[in-house]
Amino acid sequence: MRRKEKRLLQIAGLLIAAILFLPNVGLWSLYRDKVLDNLPEREVGTGAGAVQAFHIRPKKEAKLGLDGDRRRDWHDQEAIRRDAARSGDGEQGKPFPLTDADREDQAYRENGFNIYVSDKISVNRSIPDIRHPNCRTKLYLEKLPNTSIIIPFHNEGWSSLLRTVHSVLHRSPPQLLAEIILVDDFSDKEHLKTALEDYMVRLPKVRIVRTKKREGLIRTRLLGASVAIGGVITFLDSHCEANVNWLPPLLGTHPECSSRPPRFRKQLREEK
Repeated sequence: MRRKEKRLLQIAGLLIAAILFLPNVGLWSLYRDKVLDNLPEREVGTGAGAVQAFHIRPKKEAKLGLDGDRRRDWHDQEAIRRDAARSGDGEQGKPFPLTDADREDQAYRENGFNIYVSDKISVNRSIPDIRHPNCRTKLYLEKLPNTSIIIPFHNEGWSSLLRTVHSVLHRSPPQLLAEIILVDDFSDKEHLKTALEDYMVRLPKVRIVRTKKREGLIRTRLLGASVAIGGVITFLDSHCEANVNWLPPLLGTHPECSSRPPRFRKQLREEK
């Protein structure tokens, strides 16, 4: 009887230890990430020649995953640092103060948001990284397909449409971005005609396709898909902003990516 009691006590002790210890592993990981991400700036050098330097995590090299596929860090650290240093109206995603006159603006009722305020904010503004801190250390497949970004629009506001395009260009790895296709669903606003074409011709990988009559969202998307050249088709709204490192994890979920088991990829090809 004493042996059984002794064993039960040992088992209970192990269970208690596991309950106390295991959660702390996750908590320590979160604490470590938070501390590393929020270390203050430090001075490099001494005297008048000293400069400020941000704490930067060591760049992660490509490495093999458990499935045998090579993974890499797709973050553009230089772009992230530049954005972090920006300030001004709407920068870092901060709200823009409205006056009573701004709230009554007719453009607000037409677009569903205040286009007057939107026009005062940079079309290539900085926005906060809203991901979980652990996402900043994630590695994604080194070999990913490229994509055609299709953005349908109808009478979209000028600055909101441009901000969508600039955010995609600014925060997408160039080798993963085949093109951006703006599909105009028979807009009648003057700024979406010659002015838009003159602006977009200066941006890389951007082209405009127009419908000959009002088609609606689905047929407009299908029109863009019919002329796409990328390996993957990605649809975006005409008034959104791509955030930091948004594209690699999205493309990594594509069924043709090499991270999937070969038997699964073969099955998908046969079903097609």
